[in-house]
Amino acid sequence: MTVRIDGTDRKILAELQRDAGQSLDEIARRVGSSKTPVWNRIRKLREGGVIGRQTMVLDAEALGFEACFFVLIRTSAHEAEWQAKFLKALQDRPEVQEAHRLAGDIDYILKVRVKNARAYDNFYQALISEVRVHNVTALLSMEEIKSTTLLPLDAIAED
Repeated sequence: MTVRIDGTDRKILAELQRDAGQSLDEIARRVGSSKTPVWNRIRKLREGGVIGRQTMVLDAEALGFEACFFVLIRTSAHEAEWQAKFLKALQDRPEVQEAHRLAGDIDYILKVRVKNARAYDNFYQALISEVRVHNVTALLSMEEIKSTTLLPLDAIAED
């Protein structure tokens, strides 16, 4: 299902990205509309797959997850059975916040959030005991300069 997104939809999406916990009345006020039309648009965007699940963003460091590693993985195995096993291993590990399959010299990159280097080593040892990889390089993030879940909605062409 293709959803047509107009200027009002973009404003609603921007408000939801900024703070999905605000009331429907507040969103309607901010986008210059009333509650019912805004609710109908949100419902349409949900049904169309534009809006996914709602979550809260937690502060990892405040909760003691002080180490963020970017893990570069090269593999010599590319068969379906290996991939299924690898993907299951990633899905089963809550430390993995993001996983991407890449084009180029590196096959996968993972964003792994853990309490410290020892916790990363535990993660690493568990991963390599489950699935064969050719090479693993871990890069410790020294400082998070920018992190956002906001999409650049101004780049969406209006239908």
